[in-house]
Amino acid sequence: MSSKTPAWSFSRIKAFDTCPKQFYHTSVLKEFPYVETDAMRYGTEFHKAAEDFIADGTPVPERFAFTQPVLDALAAKPGDKLCEYKFGLTAALEPCDFFAKDVWFRGIVDLIIIDGDTATIVDYKTGKSARYAEKGQLELMALAMFKHFPDLKVVRGGLVFVIANEAVKAKYDRDGESGLWKKWLSEYAKMEKAFEVDVWNPRPSGLCKRHCPVTECPHNGQN
Repeated sequence: MSSKTPAWSFSRIKAFDTCPKQFYHTSVLKEFPYVETDAMRYGTEFHKAAEDFIADGTPVPERFAFTQPVLDALAAKPGDKLCEYKFGLTAALEPCDFFAKDVWFRGIVDLIIIDGDTATIVDYKTGKSARYAEKGQLELMALAMFKHFPDLKVVRGGLVFVIANEAVKAKYDRDGESGLWKKWLSEYAKMEKAFEVDVWNPRPSGLCKRHCPVTECPHNGQN
């Protein structure tokens, strides 16, 4: 096993934090094929509908008509709009292309609205509740925004739960960059160490009972 840690993202580091052993089998060894669920397909289709509406005014399909007020409000916001914007950062925290050879961190923002020195970032969620919303995703996207758009002073973020009709909001100032990077670099170091020493310890939780495909693990609910 190579000690080189591949490019990371919020979803990858979240998966590692949930259970290093599961992450190893699913994301490193890739022992289990990707299976798209109905809920995942629904989310993908909504994201495309939202992108098409914001980008060029394509009518929203009838099945997503209930989201029209939210999309109308976002479309009416002043500023330049970028849909499905892909970020890349090098290990030196320099902006780079999403697929650059030296890319170290990757991220995608569903919608960016830049108005002067302030930006709004939006991530659509099709889950039925915002109860377990993770603001860490917004933190990392804001950090990437500050690198890719050096004139920005403030980034406002929102996780928009279109089915639950809820939004989880946050605000980030450029002055807070160093503190947030310290937090996330510390999180990344844990995953980097696992790749270096090739040790992937299980982290038992309630998810072991029914939601883990790694049946060789002694904590798996099927054992």
